Amino acid sequence: MLKRFEVENYKNFKDKITVDFAKVGGYQFSMECITNNLIGKMLIYGRNATGKTNLGKAIMDIRENLGLQIVNRTERNYSNADSESNRTKYSYVFQFDREELRYEYIKEIPKELCYEELWIDNQQIFLCDFMHTHFEFDNLHLIGADTINIDRYMESFNRDEETIDSEESSIYRVPFLRWLIGNGVYREDSIMIKLMDYVSNMMFIAVGSNFFRPRIVYDNFFEYLEKDNELRNFEIFLNKMGVQCQLELLKLPDGQRQVYFKHNTLVPFFENASSGTIALTNIYRRLIVGKKKASFIYIDEFDAFYHYEMADNLVKYFKNNYPQSQIVMTSHNTNLMTNQLMRPDCLMILSCDGRLTALCDATTRELREGHNLEKMYISGEFVQYE
Repeated sequence: MLKRFEVENYKNFKDKITVDFAKVGGYQFSMECITNNLIGKMLIYGRNATGKTNLGKAIMDIRENLGLQIVNRTERNYSNADSESNRTKYSYVFQFDREELRYEYIKEIPKELCYEELWIDNQQIFLCDFMHTHFEFDNLHLIGADTINIDRYMESFNRDEETIDSEESSIYRVPFLRWLIGNGVYREDSIMIKLMDYVSNMMFIAVGSNFFRPRIVYDNFFEYLEKDNELRNFEIFLNKMGVQCQLELLKLPDGQRQVYFKHNTLVPFFENASSGTIALTNIYRRLIVGKKKASFIYIDEFDAFYHYEMADNLVKYFKNNYPQSQIVMTSHNTNLMTNQLMRPDCLMILSCDGRLTALCDATTRELREGHNLEKMYISGEFVQYE
């Protein structure tokens, strides 16, 4: 699981911002929010333009580094616009059983890798300083990678450097960790396999941008709903969220499939569903279709289109159905700021100057289960941390 994440000089975060999932309070309520002594369910509040979306994108950067999603090399607004440096530093600390893995790297515009290092249980495994052509690979044997042919990687790196010199252009350097995982043979219980498995199943869902999708996306969803009892499962999910409906799926003469609200006259689903129902559908599609194993989910503005009861139901659904997944949600809905649903160490405030503070650390009071956190928030109890 992700134990701690830090990023520095990324977009609106000029200074280092830390998300510490290990900072767990001693609360004895809403225990479902804690998994393996780490924060498993987190809710982040913040005024508009504080960087809630950027924080999620920064956490997902490791997926790009390990080649698990497409890298946008045309993006120029990457480091902080007020910073004199164009380098962004990332640090990830993972906890897998009793082993701790720390992976750090530095990129500069346009996402060129400058520096990279891996540590396991405070023992450095490798270091790659691409800017100064300094490399240390002495401890690869600690992860069972001592037979890796380092010369092949260095040959590819040298070819890249020659291309840069000859063409006076930037080039994407393959991260050594990606090369190490792709070219090594590891035991199933290896920490390298655990890392790749975790990162492979990290997800970023931006609810507000999920409305306009290519037809093929929904075609695949409709095809999935044809299987076994999946249409009924989708219907039950909507009912639990507060959308009372019955559904029917038909295959049209042209071969396409369509979902309908079932009435005396069939009503096309996507053309008539509310914004909240469409948002729910897209979350369901991302999480359920293909039975995806989710390790970490960042859901930006997860309840932007929901009635407060629906948002409450969705948080409960996540806690009940994804007990082993780390889920971070951003919201402006203060109705969710309650100890009956969350807890003070899992409710965070993201300030305008890039600080992330748990409610239990944002007041001199000792917060207890009986405190009305929403009332305290609205009355300005935590305003100095906004």
